[in-house]
Amino acid sequence: MLICDLNCDMGEGIGNDEAIMPYITSANISCGFHAGNGDTIRESIALALRHNVRIGAHPSFRDKENFGRKEMHLDPDKLYAIVLEQLIKMDLIAKEKGAKLYHVKPHGALYNIAAKDAGIAGTIALAIKDFNEDLVLYGLSNSCLISEGKALGLQTANEVFADRTYQKDGSLTPRSHNNALIEDEEQCLQQVMQMITKGTVTTTSGKIIPIAADTICIHGDGKYAVSFAKKIFEALKQPSPETI
Repeated sequence: MLICDLNCDMGEGIGNDEAIMPYITSANISCGFHAGNGDTIRESIALALRHNVRIGAHPSFRDKENFGRKEMHLDPDKLYAIVLEQLIKMDLIAKEKGAKLYHVKPHGALYNIAAKDAGIAGTIALAIKDFNEDLVLYGLSNSCLISEGKALGLQTANEVFADRTYQKDGSLTPRSHNNALIEDEEQCLQQVMQMITKGTVTTTSGKIIPIAADTICIHGDGKYAVSFAKKIFEALKQPSPETI
């Protein structure tokens, strides 16, 4: 068993799901709004079941053109409706495959906005609670997704990122910045082990800030996603003094 949950976004058409799945413990499966469709959801669930990986819904804005990474501003009722629609779709297919949903992790722009906006985070959390209050809400560590989820009585998981850099306020460096992505294997592993063993992360400015790490994310569309997943899996399974 790994000493920390390791999650990855799946069913997004990247082509490496089968290679990554053996090294993770939770899969965030695209619900079809930013990528994928019913067939890819079924394939991802079947793959997760084969490897005993927890199955989660990965809802987003309806935005395949921009892979769900374009900010949209919806009124609360509309936002509630699109989150609920995706949860219902994912749950129906999961039941069809004899599987059970474990968690929900918003995707892309929806995730980033909700991390900072308590109102949006609260709407997402309410949709989850009304649908199934036993689902775990994955959100950026110490963000509004976590606080609003807890306020509604949901189980939450503080998420940290293996392949993204951090700003001094605990937010992720925007993808528009040159230093947003971590593409060096050793830098990736060092950041992961620092976060889960010391409860801190070193920001792009060099400042060390506190962080809570319940689950670690690897982006499936990352250039080195498979090698990162394997390296982190091995470190979390048998951490050595050298890696810690």
